[in-house]
Amino acid sequence: MAYDKDLADRVREAMSGEAQVREVRMFGGLSFMVNDRITATANTHGQLMVRCDPERVEELLGRDGAHWPEMRGRRMSKGWIVVDTYGTESEEAFKSWIEEALGYNRKVSGG
Repeated sequence: MAYDKDLADRVREAMSGEAQVREVRMFGGLSFMVNDRITATANTHGQLMVRCDPERVEELLGRDGAHWPEMRGRRMSKGWIVVDTYGTESEEAFKSWIEEALGYNRKVSGG
């Protein structure tokens, strides 16, 4: 099964202003690497997976559509969140998730 192409296009557009963006197929989807770090992934179920500040996970899980991701039946480490389609339908909500991921990327990349 292929990743959600419409979601990937939205992510691609949202990250178009970043200096170093690279697309890599992984996690059963298309991951967007910024500064050589996974920042967001468009998966096969139309969900957005974002890398975020582990200290903000509990707060972010309270947002619409957000939940803890699992891989191969195991909960992923703190710092990852999956957002269901309805949590990214509005452009405002989608952009806030992308900015959350980019903000954390800048923090850990020193930029």
